[in-house]
Amino acid sequence: MPKENMGAVLKGAEVLKAGELTDGDLALINRQTLRTLSTEEVYTFRLAACGNRVDRDIERFTDRSLDDMAVLFVGKTVISDHRWSSGEQIARVYAAAVEAGAGGDKRLVLSCYLPRNESTKTLIDAIDAGILREVSVAVRVKRYTCSICGKDYLGSDCPHVRGLEYAGKTCHVELDGVSDVYEVSFVAVPAQPEAGVIKRYEVKENAPEKKPEAKEKPMLRMARAFLELEKMRF
Repeated sequence: MPKENMGAVLKGAEVLKAGELTDGDLALINRQTLRTLSTEEVYTFRLAACGNRVDRDIERFTDRSLDDMAVLFVGKTVISDHRWSSGEQIARVYAAAVEAGAGGDKRLVLSCYLPRNESTKTLIDAIDAGILREVSVAVRVKRYTCSICGKDYLGSDCPHVRGLEYAGKTCHVELDGVSDVYEVSFVAVPAQPEAGVIKRYEVKENAPEKKPEAKEKPMLRMARAFLELEKMRF
């Protein structure tokens, strides 16, 4: 696949049109609440969070990662602009599932809710109108595996560079296993300009930088930014 076409599926999320709220949905929502809410009090929407195809960063989540996130994202908060503050909380994830698509593709879908009231009307209108649409998810990945040799991509034993071809195969990074998820954020401008929605993840801070430099420096910059968020959180 030509490099310029590697990105039909993005890492991050898009807001999907919410279906009719069922009794099952309401029961799952009320597991998250301190007071039992009625159907009329709740607004829901869904996010197509990420999939298992190679994306524009020449990386892909493995099926194991999607399954991990389907468990870990339930109960996590939806916030604004990755600002880890209670005042920035918008909604909450009440369910998550891995859905199958055409050609064996899979994607993680997050179901989210927020209360319907005067203070949230503007927010709900913005989601319905497609104004709030770009979303970024924050997760921690366990392993970064080279698709060519199967070794730790960030380790010194792997000589390959993602995006380059080896014996007719393009190298990409397998994001295998997710140990933790943090939040989902509505963002005005994603951290990566070429992607409408992105994920954040932790990278080993002292991992050796691979050539060509232009390919790896954005990855390291994202790692440093994520580590700063972690410091602010704790």
